[in-house]
Amino acid sequence: MNVFGDLLSGFGTVLSPEYLLYAAIGVTLGTFVGVLPGIGPALTIALLLPVTFSLDEPIGAFIMFAGIYYGAMYGGSTTSILLNTPGESASVATAIEGHQMARRGRAKAALATAAIGSFVAGTISTLLLSVFAQPVAKLATTFRAADYFALTLLAMVAVTALVGRSLVRGLISLVLGLFLGLVGIDGLTGQARFTFGTMELLEGIDVVVVIVGLFAIGETLHVASRLRQLPEHVAPLSPGGSAGFGWMTRDDWRRSWRPWLRGTAFGFPFGALPSGGADVPTFLSYTYEKHRSKNKEQFGKGAIEGVAGPEAANNAAFSGVLVPMLTLGIPTSATAAVMLAAFQIFNLQPGPQLFDRSPELVWALIASLYVGNVLLLALNLPLIKVWVKVLQIPRPMLYAGILLFATLGVYAATSSVNQVFIAYAIGLLGWGMRHFDFPIAPVILGVILGPMMELQFRRALLVGNGDLTIFVTRPLTLTLLLLTVLALVVPYLPRIIARLRGRRASPDRLVFAEDD
Repeated sequence: MNVFGDLLSGFGTVLSPEYLLYAAIGVTLGTFVGVLPGIGPALTIALLLPVTFSLDEPIGAFIMFAGIYYGAMYGGSTTSILLNTPGESASVATAIEGHQMARRGRAKAALATAAIGSFVAGTISTLLLSVFAQPVAKLATTFRAADYFALTLLAMVAVTALVGRSLVRGLISLVLGLFLGLVGIDGLTGQARFTFGTMELLEGIDVVVVIVGLFAIGETLHVASRLRQLPEHVAPLSPGGSAGFGWMTRDDWRRSWRPWLRGTAFGFPFGALPSGGADVPTFLSYTYEKHRSKNKEQFGKGAIEGVAGPEAANNAAFSGVLVPMLTLGIPTSATAAVMLAAFQIFNLQPGPQLFDRSPELVWALIASLYVGNVLLLALNLPLIKVWVKVLQIPRPMLYAGILLFATLGVYAATSSVNQVFIAYAIGLLGWGMRHFDFPIAPVILGVILGPMMELQFRRALLVGNGDLTIFVTRPLTLTLLLLTVLALVVPYLPRIIARLRGRRASPDRLVFAEDD
């Protein structure tokens, strides 16, 4: 049977009342849990894993897990936009412009472009998953350790160079993130690093702790320090527009549809790469939209392209993440790792033989992604008016609630009071960074990609017997490193060009002066 025949068979399974109920439960539960700061899809699925023991077959469980993932991603974008407190790292890029739109009274438009962009990207990327799963996975296996090192380095430098006003401050933030990411036991030597003799730090600092500390707690402290100078409410609500179902104006649609497609193009291939995920493509999508936009002056103040692109990349990456997990058995994100554990509960091993041994499960899971997209759009567009009501809550009550949920989120994720204290310490650091205008995004990127970059760097050196030329002998690796250098130079190009033009023009001015 061909791909489309298998997919139709999967739809025949998913569209039964029982499995539709599983999909609806997953999308609804994921959305509401995703709204809570610090509780992302990985933790939600992990908490629900015991439920699978009571199920007779795995199809319903995985349909529900897929719905939870999609719903939690959209829930994370909701808190990113309304409260500047992302529920997971992939929603950080959305917070940059989305929260500024909410502060300007455009929360409805930001939430609408996030929901519709998620639907568009999720549908396109799921179609790509259906058709190109095995070919893309085969291409991903050609990447070597040196290529992964160069790729992560390019992602970190590109985002740091193009996000924020100062490259130096951005690099300082990146170094801070790299430091936090290296805390704990070295994976190759087993040596403790930067733990200062504390047992709690041997396992490192959880990414959830860093995200909640920098955003939920840091943002709350930042607002509290300026509470008397700010109005009582977070932002006035705009009445919406006459076009776009009352949420998005015609100009919003015109500025959003291309970023939706470009975000999809970023998200799916990056998600399909081993060691990929949604973090890198969301930041790259934001950086690209900022670089090519005709409305550059609006970035940092609430540009809708900066919401549409990263949200599309975030959702497209999930379908990409399923490619290496289903065809190679390689989880490329925390959520994929939890779903891999769910496969093992049912004595299933994802890999090349999964499509032959359990085709009903695989194609039902893929078909459920289409259904989940439709359910997510149907659920969240009507709820936009409900979500924006959050902005009408007085700030003291609102941010006290954020601190409460942030604390509960960190404790639920780590089961450690000490990690809660670490989150608050990082929150103080985040407040100081906001006060002195240091960008936050490079810290998150350093925490996420730093350990990965170090691991791939050391693996490459082991393969090359310590010879550093291994990073310049492969054309792909060399190209990625050259792009990294170019990313460092790009912010300075306008100044360099202006100086060169000035030097060329100065002799002419001298000649005219002498003639006069």
